[in-house]
Amino acid sequence: CVTLDVQAACRDTTVTQELLKEGFHRDLLVKVELGEDAGGCAVAAQMRLPPGIYVDPYELATLQQHNLTKAVLFPDVIDVEAPEYLARDLLLLLFLEPDARCSRCFRAAVPVHARYHRPAEGTEEALVVLDSPEVLLCCCHSHLSAECWEPAEVDTPCSSPTTSSCQWHSTKHRPAYEGSMLRVPVGLREHNSLVCALTLLTTGLCSGLILAAACKYGHFL
Repeated sequence: CVTLDVQAACRDTTVTQELLKEGFHRDLLVKVELGEDAGGCAVAAQMRLPPGIYVDPYELATLQQHNLTKAVLFPDVIDVEAPEYLARDLLLLLFLEPDARCSRCFRAAVPVHARYHRPAEGTEEALVVLDSPEVLLCCCHSHLSAECWEPAEVDTPCSSPTTSSCQWHSTKHRPAYEGSMLRVPVGLREHNSLVCALTLLTTGLCSGLILAAACKYGHFL
């Protein structure tokens, strides 16, 4: 009976995420509908990005300078040129803004980029699966239901301006959500020999043309 009462009191937090645009450069839109009113609280989505996708820290810094988004990236130094098989997971804490159409709804978007993958065999695309974010609340002037929220270890301050210390909390119950999947075009392994031959031929041809032009029009001492 106690378990049923707790579940009835804790309305599920719903999380949806969408990958907007097409290609390697997308926008990740995160929308959250809380199970209870969170007036005066900072709301954030903490998500782990797999090696196949990343957030550009320089682009993120520019967006934050123009107050277009607010997020914390761990680690904050990223090799944006590394392929998927040489990269590692990233942790992104994305602060959400209230949705004017719903009192318990919050949303935010951040640019994400796909990394190049190894050539595959029998398929022309690789799948990058984004797990559901963890919803976090930081309330300095209100109290959350103890049976619905529990303290979370988050090493960053709240986004709301305050001089008092804040504790982040996360939902105890698993939210309903829609996972996102990014399809990344990859090369075919069976084309390796053809690609290498054409690359070598093109390189040799271009080098020969450059050398011929240098010999014909160059001035040598």
